[in-house]
Amino acid sequence: MTARQPPLDFDGIERQPLRAFTEKAYLDYSMYVILDRALPQLADGLKPVQRRIIYAMSELGLSAGSKHKKSARTVGDVIGKYHPHGDSACYEAMVLMAQDFSYRYPIVDGQGNWGSTDDPKSFAAMRYTESRLRPYAEVLLAELGQGTADWQPNFDGTLDEPKLLPARLPNVLLNGTQGIAVGMATDLPPHNLCEVAAACIQLLDDPEATPAQLGKYVQGPDFPTGAEIVTPKSELRAIYKTGNGTFRARAVYEMEDGEVVITALPYQVSGSKVLEQIAEQMRAKKLPMVEDLRDESDHEHPTRLVVTPRSNRVDVEQLMAHLFATTDLERSYRVNINVIALDGRPRVFGLRELLLEWLGYRKETVKRRLRYRLEKVTARLHILDGLLSAFLNLDEVIRIVRREDEPKPVLMKRFKLSDLQAEAILETKLRHLARLEEMKIRGEQKELVAEQELLEKTLKSAAKLSKLIRDELEADAKRYGDARRTKIVERAAAQAISEEELVTAEPVTVVLSKLGWVRQARGHDLDPIALSYKQGDAFQSAARGRSTQQAVFIDSTGRAYSLAAHTLPSARGQGEPLSGRLDPPEGATFAAVAIGEPADRWLLACDAGHGFIARLEALTGRNRAGKTVFRLPENAKVLPASPVPAAAGALVAAVNTDGRLLAFPVADLPEMEKGRGNLIFGIPGKKSRAGDELMVAAIVVAPGQSLVVHCDDRRMTLAWKDLQEHLGARGQRGAVLSRNYRKVTRLTVE
Repeated sequence: MTARQPPLDFDGIERQPLRAFTEKAYLDYSMYVILDRALPQLADGLKPVQRRIIYAMSELGLSAGSKHKKSARTVGDVIGKYHPHGDSACYEAMVLMAQDFSYRYPIVDGQGNWGSTDDPKSFAAMRYTESRLRPYAEVLLAELGQGTADWQPNFDGTLDEPKLLPARLPNVLLNGTQGIAVGMATDLPPHNLCEVAAACIQLLDDPEATPAQLGKYVQGPDFPTGAEIVTPKSELRAIYKTGNGTFRARAVYEMEDGEVVITALPYQVSGSKVLEQIAEQMRAKKLPMVEDLRDESDHEHPTRLVVTPRSNRVDVEQLMAHLFATTDLERSYRVNINVIALDGRPRVFGLRELLLEWLGYRKETVKRRLRYRLEKVTARLHILDGLLSAFLNLDEVIRIVRREDEPKPVLMKRFKLSDLQAEAILETKLRHLARLEEMKIRGEQKELVAEQELLEKTLKSAAKLSKLIRDELEADAKRYGDARRTKIVERAAAQAISEEELVTAEPVTVVLSKLGWVRQARGHDLDPIALSYKQGDAFQSAARGRSTQQAVFIDSTGRAYSLAAHTLPSARGQGEPLSGRLDPPEGATFAAVAIGEPADRWLLACDAGHGFIARLEALTGRNRAGKTVFRLPENAKVLPASPVPAAAGALVAAVNTDGRLLAFPVADLPEMEKGRGNLIFGIPGKKSRAGDELMVAAIVVAPGQSLVVHCDDRRMTLAWKDLQEHLGARGQRGAVLSRNYRKVTRLTVE
């Protein structure tokens, strides 16, 4: 038998509710992501991984003047000594700092494939690329060894790393950054170094300077890829005042030999993706005014996209406005200046508050540098005082050193020296005992005394300190600054060309079948009955119009729907069912089609003999469910619609199942937006059907036209004068056509 296990002892183990534990764990994780991963520090504008990469490269001796080393060496040092995370994420952060199209002022100088604007993540593996720091890195590292940084142990406590780098310029604005933390994010666009430095100098001279005054210097973001910002300056000033907002950037183009040449793209926009977006519109026949599209970008011209208009009659400004609105040639950018302040807490800053906070950090950094130097100068002067005493009493010093077993305490007592001074004398080499050395000591002493006085005066005077910072800002701006690349040009918002404007206006015939299949054929001269139909299907109705117009369909319940004519399938096939694009009531079928301009009038009728005149704009229903326009009598069916000509004196011709034809002036029918209408055909004095007689068709005939009566394959043509014999009052039964035309199928006009 197995021995019985002793009861578990939980004595001394901390207990807490699961809710409290999970809440604390998540909050700890959130703060870690915010402070150590996603958001940059205001002081040096860097995230921890970026700071560690730059520091590790400086420790490897990879300065701007050194030879490149394999990137894998740097990444190995970073993740092995300071940043115990994935090598791919570390390398990607390093690549970003090397891409001149991602960083306005790149920090890393890379050799090899470091990605492209079309695909920033197409860089080669770190075992293939080499890197070193760029001269701009001196802005962050130059003062690191001058007592300006606080140090902290690395993750395993074996090394020290700087908490912040002593940035000489507000790098947080210059290169910008993006980051998503837990519950907050940051979006900081890059800016021009000269402009930011000028704004800092303005604040040094006048700490009460307003955001509007600073706006004279920092006009807006400055992207490494150029392009232009088209947002009004008033909106940009509002962004810098609050630290939040959006702005729009647009590509730059010029005309060359009748072609549009795009020479600069917005920040982080891929040229190949833009070409794909334009080509997709061309394939969808939404850009008929564009004939050709090609990419002529090369090393000399990083961005050169060529768009060839179809002819010189194309309005290029309208075309480009459409492309700006429908492609990435124009993009909106979010600004959220959310950074970790000097007190270690994330906060959203306006431009003025951010620069003031950074200047506070810079002043403290310069003070620490000056104090560090002052300590060094004071210590050196102390040593020089001792050396000078030794040179003035050189024979005595030599005698003491030769005769005494412990010369150090004797020297200290004889010449009243400190331990450091005595040690320095004893470490002096024999060759430095020449007479000339005394002159050097006195010269160095004089220089250091002057420097000591200057340092002390600068530390005691706020004005001198500000002037020093100002001079250093001007010097760095002169060394590292350049001209603005992104122009700020206020332009109206781009408008896409409407789908109707993009379609070539050409005559089309829309054909509707009995089963509700639709198609459109070019031209007005085809015979819709002669088209091929699916088995069990046949011709129902047709209407002639233009490809840029709306086609209106009316179902058996009296609801109207509309679709753009150019979107309908071609008549080369058998079309497609309308039920796939529209949502008619269950069991409803499509009975009529109409097309034309919004003001065109059409005759709507049903087999119960009712009808009215409606304008096409009243029938247009853009939603899939349509809208009710014809209130039908019970069991009534909608008949094909007929256009009403603009000519005066037109007649409505209607025929019933008994072969009777009635004609009356179209003016006798009311014009309505929706309703039941008036009686067209029937028994005088009655508004209901007569027996089994139904109205077969109703059509409008203009003066001079002929009415064609179809009876299966037979047809009879009635000239305008013959039609006068069938004139009557609206609502009558009309006169019999002939015995051979008792079963009329439809009416047309010629």
